[in-house]
Amino acid sequence: MKTVTIAPLSTPQALTMEAWKAVLHADTLYLQTSEHPSAKPVKDAGLHYVSMDDLYETAEDFDALNNAVAQRLVSGGDCVYAVMGDGCFAQLPAIENAAKKNGFRVQVLPGISYAKAAFPELQDVQTFTARTLPKRIDPGVPLCIQELDNPIIAGEVKLVLSEIYPDEWPVTLATMQEDGHYSYRTFPLSELDRRRTLFAGSVLYVKPASFEDRTRYGYYDLVSVMHRLRAPGGCPWDREQTHESLKGDLIEECYELNDAIDEQNDAHIVEELGDVLMDVVFHSVIADEQGRFNENDVADGIVKKMVYRHPHVFGSEKAESSADVLKRWDELKQKEKNQKTQKEVLCAVPKRFPALMRSAKVQKRASKVGFDWSSAEEALPKVYEELEEMKEAMHGNGNLSEEAGDVLFAAVNVIRLLGLDPEQLLHDATDKFIERFGKMEQLARADGLDLSKLSLYIQDQYWERAKNA
Repeated sequence: MKTVTIAPLSTPQALTMEAWKAVLHADTLYLQTSEHPSAKPVKDAGLHYVSMDDLYETAEDFDALNNAVAQRLVSGGDCVYAVMGDGCFAQLPAIENAAKKNGFRVQVLPGISYAKAAFPELQDVQTFTARTLPKRIDPGVPLCIQELDNPIIAGEVKLVLSEIYPDEWPVTLATMQEDGHYSYRTFPLSELDRRRTLFAGSVLYVKPASFEDRTRYGYYDLVSVMHRLRAPGGCPWDREQTHESLKGDLIEECYELNDAIDEQNDAHIVEELGDVLMDVVFHSVIADEQGRFNENDVADGIVKKMVYRHPHVFGSEKAESSADVLKRWDELKQKEKNQKTQKEVLCAVPKRFPALMRSAKVQKRASKVGFDWSSAEEALPKVYEELEEMKEAMHGNGNLSEEAGDVLFAAVNVIRLLGLDPEQLLHDATDKFIERFGKMEQLARADGLDLSKLSLYIQDQYWERAKNA
């Protein structure tokens, strides 16, 4: 079987013997580019080669380039493809695909990365290319970023790093010279995209940053902080907490988040979202200590759920409207939770929901099988009917608690059919009462009167004044 051998050339000073031997004895030698300092040993040795430079100049995009390179490599017999750096990983899938179709095998020889060539003394270093830089980076470990080849890419890298390291954090840029040696310059991270000596052999080194050094933190920093608080020598209060003791905190934080959203205050929203996230991480850390699950299991579960319940995005199904999405969501949710009867669907509404919210949710789910009024106008007489039954119960004819609950349930039905949120409406009505009561108290005080010592008749007069005001 014919073979395409990929031989990495990082710098003239950092060649593996295996790669150089393959280059020297190649039947046909292809060179990724002759314009790079890494190509100097090939040119100095006077070897005959075919460069891919013409394809780089004429290809419309990277996909077209990679396919053209792959087709050239499989156009003859055994060949060696000398590439810059420690591999041609962006081109490799296209090369492997073309090789399979044309009866070739692909052999990738080990190489020395630009990072290792530029910083040979570094150990246990994280190494990425500029175009594959992940969002999650461990700032406590040395970092090298290869192929930082233009200011635009440098700007994108800076944005990612600025989420982790301070703007003034020192970074070192290693630039390959024409003879293959590196020169070095250290400057603040904030200046990275201002460098003009960037090309494919450039390597950025970022020294480790301790927790105390940093000014910005991410999700996994929060996880680490919670583990530290729960560890021996941490916080006595945090160590005492359990899933059960934290239940109320999470509910409170969600309500505080709702208030912040109503205020439309971004800083407050960020703060309250952080508190909610802290509770989620707190529960995950407690479970991790018990060997039950951890924060990655939580994230894994919700990602899988979102993919499963969005087949119109991650699968082949179609959804033309939000109504289509919600209908399919409910179907998939019912199947996922193995709910075989409609009663099971209704029982799945959490009992710890606020009562108005729970009743509206139950009514909405019942309506999905057709058990519902057609409009709020049709539902309204039911409120009067339930009021009459409550009135009779107040005079001893019936169960007062039950009939009072029916009045509330019927009122929620009307409000829901009007497209309004009963929970929010009652919150708003309560706020309005508080404001009006405060105005009434203010008016009485302006008249030199103590509201608590006035008769209900006089209080009502002040109430009307407050209402008119």
